[in-house]
Amino acid sequence: MPGSRITALGHHQPARVLTNTDLEGMVETSDEWIRRRTGIATRHIADGSVTDLATEAAAKALAGAGVDPAEIGMVVVATCSAIDRCPSIAAQVAGRLGIPAPVCFDLNNACAGFCTALAVADHSVAAGATRHALVIGAEKMSDVTDWTDRSTCILLGDGAGAAVVSAAEPATVGPVVWGSDPTRRQLVRIADAWQPAFAQDGQSVFRWATQELPAVATEACRRAGITTTDLAGVVTHQANLRIIEALTGRLDLRPDVVIGRDVVISGNTSAASVPLALSKMVARGELPSDEPVLLFAFGGGLSWAGQVVTCP
Repeated sequence: MPGSRITALGHHQPARVLTNTDLEGMVETSDEWIRRRTGIATRHIADGSVTDLATEAAAKALAGAGVDPAEIGMVVVATCSAIDRCPSIAAQVAGRLGIPAPVCFDLNNACAGFCTALAVADHSVAAGATRHALVIGAEKMSDVTDWTDRSTCILLGDGAGAAVVSAAEPATVGPVVWGSDPTRRQLVRIADAWQPAFAQDGQSVFRWATQELPAVATEACRRAGITTTDLAGVVTHQANLRIIEALTGRLDLRPDVVIGRDVVISGNTSAASVPLALSKMVARGELPSDEPVLLFAFGGGLSWAGQVVTCP
């Protein structure tokens, strides 16, 4: 059976930028406090919908792959902020892009959503269910932000990233390591159907991510047949800069490894954060082609998913 590879990436962020100085006029906070606690300087805020964000990113990935829309057999959108229940965001994206007959569905695994969706697409390709899949992480977190909560409103932003995943031999999307700890499911949540708002126990999430997840990230490399010292890049969920640096600091990485730090200018975009950061890094030429990159995401659930991919 064939495996799969990422053949192209795309990303999109709305034009409106919300700075830390802007937030100083909204809640009791300061640019210095936000940067020290999170590393975040700016975040993008959308006027449109999750579907708008997802479509823009997907169109760029599709164009970059040179794949005819008729060849796409699967569209999956990872999101936890979409308001629409039916039709799915994936179906709306497929309709806008002229993809005629794909299986379409949305996947909610919170911040681990994109890596989870990538694994689902990879498994579908390996099983022969499709040859080309469009995998998207898209979030409008501003819709589920409590703008009066100084501890969380400083974190969140909007955006989307997408990947075209195609059959390939040998495979360059590695085996997934995924799971969850439902006993701690309440540590990150978006509750209340009528007025949903993001909330978390930040200190507990920080301890979990930095103490328990490095071993999981290392396991993803082992399953791909490499060690962490073989990695050219690491793109984790862009939760906040302190978590990224503490988590990657516990991995045995080469001094020249490239680490995604898009959170500084984009904030926490949940399921969009890994593909958004990865696409921007590839577009800027920061990651060498055909080199191994660890994608690793974690968040509400508490859930995690990660795999090593070859950089397109």
